[in-house]
Amino acid sequence: MQATSKAAAAKRRGYSDQEKSEKLKLIERQVTEGSTLKDAIKSAAISEQTYYQWKGAAKPVDKKATKGTKPGPAGDELADLVQLEEENQRLRKQLSEKLRAENAELRKRLGLN
Repeated sequence: MQATSKAAAAKRRGYSDQEKSEKLKLIERQVTEGSTLKDAIKSAAISEQTYYQWKGAAKPVDKKATKGTKPGPAGDELADLVQLEEENQRLRKQLSEKLRAENAELRKRLGLN
């Protein structure tokens, strides 16, 4: 009987598409709020491998939806690139401010000021 309970415990739980989407959105939201990706994945109670599989599976769906349409003009791609660069700069600034604050706190605790 113990072997069947172990098999039941090892059985993989299936997630619906809606559950997958909700967990991916939760992870994305936590990361944008400053949590690390690893911590966000843990809080969603899935493995990193599962996260990347779901994330990879979500992208081809988006590509299939636009397969029959004409490719967008290069201006749209440039606008997306500019938007990504701005977000990258914002995130770098946020990270540097956080690191400066942590460094100042450590110096204060160690009496190095």
